[in-house]
Amino acid sequence: MFVYNDCRNDARVLREAATLVGAGYDVTIMARPTSTASKEVEREQRDGFEIVRIPIPRRTSSRTWVWIRQSWRTKGWIARWIVFRVKRAIVHPRPRTWLNALMAVLFGAVIFPWALIQRLESLVLQVLGRERFPGTATLDWLVRWRQTILAWANATADAAPIADIYHGHDLTALPAAIAAARRNGAPVVYDSHEIFLEAGSTATRPPWARWFFRRLEQGWVRQSAALVTVNRSLEEVLAKRYRPRRTVVLHNTPSRWTAPASPSRLMRTQLGLGPNDPIALYHGGFSAHRGLEELAAAILQPGLGEVHAVFMGYGSKKDWLLEQAADARYGGRLHVLAAVPPEHLLEWVVDADVGVMAIQPSTLNHALSTPNKLFECLSAGVPVVASDFPEMRRIVLGNAAGPLGVLCRPDDPADVARGIRAVLDTAPAERAALRRRCLAAAHDQWNWETESRHLVTLYADLLGTAPGAAAATAA
Repeated sequence: MFVYNDCRNDARVLREAATLVGAGYDVTIMARPTSTASKEVEREQRDGFEIVRIPIPRRTSSRTWVWIRQSWRTKGWIARWIVFRVKRAIVHPRPRTWLNALMAVLFGAVIFPWALIQRLESLVLQVLGRERFPGTATLDWLVRWRQTILAWANATADAAPIADIYHGHDLTALPAAIAAARRNGAPVVYDSHEIFLEAGSTATRPPWARWFFRRLEQGWVRQSAALVTVNRSLEEVLAKRYRPRRTVVLHNTPSRWTAPASPSRLMRTQLGLGPNDPIALYHGGFSAHRGLEELAAAILQPGLGEVHAVFMGYGSKKDWLLEQAADARYGGRLHVLAAVPPEHLLEWVVDADVGVMAIQPSTLNHALSTPNKLFECLSAGVPVVASDFPEMRRIVLGNAAGPLGVLCRPDDPADVARGIRAVLDTAPAERAALRRRCLAAAHDQWNWETESRHLVTLYADLLGTAPGAAAATAA
């Protein structure tokens, strides 16, 4: 398997690898170190498989691009290089060393003024909120893709063991799987966790850049034997765009979990909350468009004066959340907790009264999402307040035994508050029945034991073996 992260907490990749090991396959995950500056290959044994972390190669072309676009960032390195050349000419006075020293000094005489001009221009344009030239940021992004992701893909493909199947997670790791598979013509599986062109900063790139990546993805999908994705809506979009040979839906569900008879109340103990203090939980990444602001605003709405909003996770908006937690308006009812390891997550989630996921419809990817937190809440028996999007509607309201929570308009804090009240204001017996319904849905349908069968069947079909039969295969 190939994944462009350190694969320490990537629950989907780790679950898939463990499943394949349990089915009799030899699995190696090719990842990258946590620090992009690392130069050492790292190896880790976990749950019967090996994780090999290949550092991102550092190329001369990368430094050249920095000289051209952001030369002030290399001033320290250039200064040390000039001093080294001059000292070498003084210690070893030969025509060649003096020529090298002269060239270094002349280079510095050009690059330092250029760096100063660039830096001043950058600061002015930053204040004005403008790019240097239209599309410059996108050009930088494309260059970084070439110098980091594709460079890592080539290095990782060379270092990967020969395998019978190569499994690439997301578009950032698919090139590595494609390159590795060329050595022996083995099939490639493309595991698309999201619609790449509709996610993150890619969704806001200009049409020409998105067209370029769509062509790239289309070519790589055609070289793949199967495309795996996380829900039906994403499968429909990707199948329509790229016409893959085969598609498989593999929801991001956790394994079946049963709460201990005597729960430890980890979250309530950590926060000093009693058993009757209502908790509305958001857990996951602290990033834009995830509904953090809407949940914070919701607990200030009428009728939620006793509700505590707990944000558990990590990300770029953590400082903003900490500022809100200190705001007197909340009266100490907004709490920020660090992320916990995936294997212990449900022991914390079970303390919540309602899980809130007011994801914003900022991109098509968000509008079609089924976030991990949805399934994790159900597994812990926690009813949800979720965005009224197609996939979440299908899961929350499409349950045969009854709803698993409430849907809301995610961009309206008042409607998010309405959803929270709808769960918390029900009679105790009804709330207990709702929690049991969530647990039953997770145990019967939304669990990894059920979902993982699709992965094992796919591998068996690609290799022509019976599901569950032992196979000496490196993925």
